[in-house]
Amino acid sequence: MPNLSIKNVPAELVGKLRERARSNHRSLQGELLALVSQATSEPFVAVDAGPARHVRQGHKSIEQIAAEHRARVEQPMRKGGRSVEVIRRERDAR
Repeated sequence: MPNLSIKNVPAELVGKLRERARSNHRSLQGELLALVSQATSEPFVAVDAGPARHVRQGHKSIEQIAAEHRARVEQPMRKGGRSVEVIRRERDAR
């Protein structure tokens, strides 16, 4: 089988990979092979594909999603009415 080599990998990244391998009960080589296998089994999406394409690209925790949302949205909407009032207005307008 062919071999792959990645040069100049930062020590911090190697440490994280070793931790990941240990938590998955694999060797570092086994973990790297699993990551490469997973990456190549998913459909390829070019970086500039835009938001119209919905392809699974990884796993995020709810905390990561919430942090990204908070970074995008400056403040929650405070000017709108209470949902009960909005629903009643819509209902009464019929």
